[in-house]
Amino acid sequence: MNILLFEHNNFGMEDICETLKQMGHQYKRISTILIYERVSAEFDQLFEEAMNTHFDCVFTFNYSPVLSNNCKKYNIPYIAFVYDSPLVALYSYTIINPCNYVFIFDKALYEDFKKEGINTVYYTPLAVNCDRLIRQLSQTPSQILNKDFHCDVSFVGSMYNEKHNLFERFKNLPPYVSGYLDAIMDAQLKVYGYFFIEELLTSNIIEELQKSVPVKPNKDGVETVSYLYANYFIARKLANLERYSLLSELSAKLGKTYNIHLYTPNPTPDLPLISNKGEIDYYNECPFAFAQSRINLNISLRSIRTGIPLRAMDICGAGGFLMTNYQADLYDVFVPDEDIAIYESKEDLVNKCSYYLSHESQRTQMAANAFGKVKEKHTFLVRLNEIFNIVFNS
Repeated sequence: MNILLFEHNNFGMEDICETLKQMGHQYKRISTILIYERVSAEFDQLFEEAMNTHFDCVFTFNYSPVLSNNCKKYNIPYIAFVYDSPLVALYSYTIINPCNYVFIFDKALYEDFKKEGINTVYYTPLAVNCDRLIRQLSQTPSQILNKDFHCDVSFVGSMYNEKHNLFERFKNLPPYVSGYLDAIMDAQLKVYGYFFIEELLTSNIIEELQKSVPVKPNKDGVETVSYLYANYFIARKLANLERYSLLSELSAKLGKTYNIHLYTPNPTPDLPLISNKGEIDYYNECPFAFAQSRINLNISLRSIRTGIPLRAMDICGAGGFLMTNYQADLYDVFVPDEDIAIYESKEDLVNKCSYYLSHESQRTQMAANAFGKVKEKHTFLVRLNEIFNIVFNS
């Protein structure tokens, strides 16, 4: 096949290209920020020029309404492999375009679309290029020789502590609204497996939020104002609160005994016993951090309702040991306590980290089990074969 790839700073595109070559397919790769537009005459022209060559399908990570409309116009299958959440573009009216094959990693979100009769969406876990990771980990690239990724516990991800983040833009809220938001966030932090913030944003609360920081749904979409506040404002604030809380607890209980690394863009002076290593490169450094950390933490965004985040799959694909919060879809891929460890609270996280750090052989065996399952059933080669079978043989 000949496949047209569109991308802009997407994780995994190098792995897609390598896998397509391995499968014997040809591809053309176009990088443009215009794929994030809903409507764009400039993108339409770019797509029209690309159509001078025959392609069997178009592929992107995540979902692009402007690309879907162009594929519909030219009657060519559009494959979107979604790894971000939230992704408001999924609520575009274009989601029903018959050219679409949208693969969603969060089963709860997929089921929401199916319940509405939308038949252009499919559920699939995310994928890993184990061949690349094995190659990388068998050597030491010169650019990271001066870095030591060995540690007892690590977390790779944003702390959502940047200045002027969305939640911090709320100003002059009435005390009852601030108190209400604090209460529902505190309740959500105690519950894994169900994100209920959106349904608790009542009309009077939304009215006050709109006075402070107005938001508008897209004209070509069905997302609600409550969806935008819950998933883009509050879910990220929850991640900030939760990640600080968990890492503070780990720091207080284990920080003097064990070496804890944090890979994140912004300084974290409130975590003095944790070594903040700064931002980390996804392709060249993350595999070493995952493989050389005795325990890798996954702390999911609450907007990922049941899905396995990319971070968690990458950890297991690199042979790392995964310690994660509960996500229902984990049970589709792994067996808890045999492949991975799942914590239920910050106290449970501390206890399980302490346990697995003192049970080396059990921990390394579990990491090997998880790697074996990813390598057998969740590589890009496996996933693309599944996707192409749906697109061209269904």
